[in-house]
Amino acid sequence: MTETATDAETTSADITGSKSEQAYRAIKARIVEGTYTPGYRLVLASIAKDLGFSVVPVREAIRRLEAENLVKFERNVGATVSGIDPTEYLYTMQTLSIVEGAATAMSAPLIDSVAIARARAVNAEMRECLEHFDPVRFTRLNQDFHSILFEHCPNPHILDLVHRGWNRLASLRSSTFRFVPGRAHDSVDEHEALLKLIEASASADEIEKAARLHRSATLDAYLSQAKNI
Repeated sequence: MTETATDAETTSADITGSKSEQAYRAIKARIVEGTYTPGYRLVLASIAKDLGFSVVPVREAIRRLEAENLVKFERNVGATVSGIDPTEYLYTMQTLSIVEGAATAMSAPLIDSVAIARARAVNAEMRECLEHFDPVRFTRLNQDFHSILFEHCPNPHILDLVHRGWNRLASLRSSTFRFVPGRAHDSVDEHEALLKLIEASASADEIEKAARLHRSATLDAYLSQAKNI
């Protein structure tokens, strides 16, 4: 059967779209993981060659990343990786400390021994990670740990706000522990203390306060470090 012009155009569009999506995911991953640091110049031809694509899908991918504020265009420079907005980070962490603390407290009565064991296993991985510190992996494990504690929250609206907060941190490429690696040790210890509170059926107020202070301590460490940069 002979392929019509319309079919050929559709096939071509599908291929371009697929490559654009692949380029988008690849570039975004490099930004999030810190391979492409703030201010890094995104040279289309170089990235296209590295990915094995033409410049077109790479350009489309970078436009998407610009819409997400991960990339910005500078006059006479071109596309560069955006820096982390400290004010946006501050507001996100403040909000997350409140809603995640509430979600954790509401989840606590529903967290069984199996979930506690899962969380403790993740925290053990985080402790092992301290030996040869990888801030990106540590941050990913940190999210896994907290997800176990708040995932049983019976209030879907609060849970949605928590997920929004984590997604916003991801868009900010926030691996706080990259800037304050010393905070990671305290974080692991605080995780264990939080698990013990849940195991002991502590009051909702006590669990919420502990979860909230845990998040706030990370923010305080970051802000303290930022003053010295």
